[in-house]
Amino acid sequence: MAERRKSKKKLEKSGKDEEKEQMTKLQKRVVNWLKKNVPIKKTKFMHSHVVEYFSAVKALDALMNDSPWSPEKAKEGAELKFDYREQAIDYMADLLRLNMFHRAKKIPVAEKEKKKKKDDTDNEDEKEKKSKADEKQDKDKEKKRRKIRLEMHMDQVFLDSNDAYVWLYDPTPWYYYIAGAAIVLGIIAVCLFPLWPMEMRQGVYYLSVAAAGFLVFIIVLAIIKYIVFVIVFLGSAGKLKLWIFPNLTEDVGFFESFWPMYVYTYEKPKKDHDSDDEESSDEEEEEEKEDNDGAQDGDGEGSETGKDDKGDDDDEDGNGGDHSDTDNSKSSDGTKEFEIINKD
Repeated sequence: MAERRKSKKKLEKSGKDEEKEQMTKLQKRVVNWLKKNVPIKKTKFMHSHVVEYFSAVKALDALMNDSPWSPEKAKEGAELKFDYREQAIDYMADLLRLNMFHRAKKIPVAEKEKKKKKDDTDNEDEKEKKSKADEKQDKDKEKKRRKIRLEMHMDQVFLDSNDAYVWLYDPTPWYYYIAGAAIVLGIIAVCLFPLWPMEMRQGVYYLSVAAAGFLVFIIVLAIIKYIVFVIVFLGSAGKLKLWIFPNLTEDVGFFESFWPMYVYTYEKPKKDHDSDDEESSDEEEEEEKEDNDGAQDGDGEGSETGKDDKGDDDDEDGNGGDHSDTDNSKSSDGTKEFEIINKD
């Protein structure tokens, strides 16, 4: 009996605690306002699911500056008014205790940082040429690319900092109730189909036939799609691949499934002998160039020596008794110099 009484007392205490922990109407108003007006971000929590979180600083700034309970906008004699920032912190701590949100720890996600560093070192010269505006844009892009994931924080307190707080409060939207009521009424209307007027039943019959015909059309079109692909593929010996309505059976929207109308890929045949022919022709051209270069060098040397001999003969005929002037000449290489002296 004593144990039963103890268990009853525990249940009563737990029931009283639950009643105490329920939110007041004012707290619901504050939470709804925060949910709508405080900027949120989305990321993964514990590698499992996507959550929405907000920054504590932004939430406090919104309460103190833009909320109906701020010092500037609150009415005189209002039930709630945040005269100081500490009051807003304490109020947010009460909401945290009511499990409206919880504190999380930010963990940066590394995305191939080593490769990016190598690319940066290789392109240092190019980055120096960029203007300051371009550098600012690059920095902004890098900041946007930074990703984080969240983990549960062991110390569940609300602090005036940039810590992340994940929303747990997720009220049911009003249009959910309207959609639920419409579904229930639709089911009841279908059950009462025999009581419908004849015109309405005929209209529903024609709509059902049209829907069935559309489904049959889609199925036939999908079959034709594969038949055309097989015929074209076999006819071109595997070189041409033609798809009609490639997105017809893909997980896309209604209109996107019919666009593009066709897609094709053509594979050119590989040429194995062309490479050998090109190599042989290149070698022949190189040999011909070498022969031509050698012939040109020989012709140059012969012409220079012939000129020298003619010059000597002219000097002997015209000025036989006098010493001739020294003539300087160069070989085809342009490295050797020599003098020719005529004696009596």
